[in-house]
Amino acid sequence: MSAWLRRSSGRPSYDRTFGDRALAEGCEDMLMGRWEGARDLLAEHPRDDWDRRSHRVRLLADSAAGRRTVDVWHASEPGHPDAAVLRAETEVMRMFGAARAGAPPSADSLDRVARLCLQASELAPVDPQPWVSLVSLGRLYEGGHPDMGYWWKELLARDPYHREGHHQALRHLSARWHGSHGQAANFAWDVVAYVPAGSPLAVLPLVARSEEYRYRVEVEGRTAVGLTYHWNSEAAKRDLRVVLEKWIGARTAEYAQDVADLNQLAHGLVRAGMKREAADVFRTLGNRATRVPWSYAGDPEQLFVFWRDEALAASS
Repeated sequence: MSAWLRRSSGRPSYDRTFGDRALAEGCEDMLMGRWEGARDLLAEHPRDDWDRRSHRVRLLADSAAGRRTVDVWHASEPGHPDAAVLRAETEVMRMFGAARAGAPPSADSLDRVARLCLQASELAPVDPQPWVSLVSLGRLYEGGHPDMGYWWKELLARDPYHREGHHQALRHLSARWHGSHGQAANFAWDVVAYVPAGSPLAVLPLVARSEEYRYRVEVEGRTAVGLTYHWNSEAAKRDLRVVLEKWIGARTAEYAQDVADLNQLAHGLVRAGMKREAADVFRTLGNRATRVPWSYAGDPEQLFVFWRDEALAASS
């Protein structure tokens, strides 16, 4: 996900770390070929803060994907758990990069990366991140990987409410990959039924709805049957009310990717015409915006600013 912070001119600017300056420095180090900063960063926070750890690992891996920095670290300290975890996630990023470039990786290449993830899980047995990497990687296998169920079970055993893991599983079940709109929505609703109050996973039904909108626009066009009511139907409003009650109304802690999830909520609320409710979410966000899901309906920067100002005006 990408975030903007407002400049003096009034336009949002990009900050993919969501304000995590230590992470921004670590990513810069990776680009410069320095891995020591990443090692210190991954070691500095509590080992059970899996949400922030996953956010940091993924962004560090994204920065490392086009460099050999993480490979040098892993070669220098082959038994270091964080080096193995980061290298595994970096290889997953490289596989997705190759696929986006029009060169889908072979089954042998995917199997090699899967083995790296499993090796990382052996070095970091309580860490859910290698299993998140596997769940992500599974999307690239034709038809999905036969061990997805096992990988998912191992992930949940380490963190039953892992934010990134659930979002990756939702993508796997979406129509874009190996499932359908119905499967993705059912998964999201099932998750909401069991997560505790205050969990940002309550936003998953909105993510499923956003992904369905994006897919249908790409395949059928913006005039597709039913898209006019995609966000203002009673079902959509019900999902939004559940998020407001189960997450926002019971929110007592901040998570590393709250900016992304709050943007999903703000987007859904304004599209459903619930501007007064959206105003409170925008006040929490400030000027921090993400491209997704705003980009699914047009220019993300313009849409974020327009709807933020509309919502705040409606509540004044």
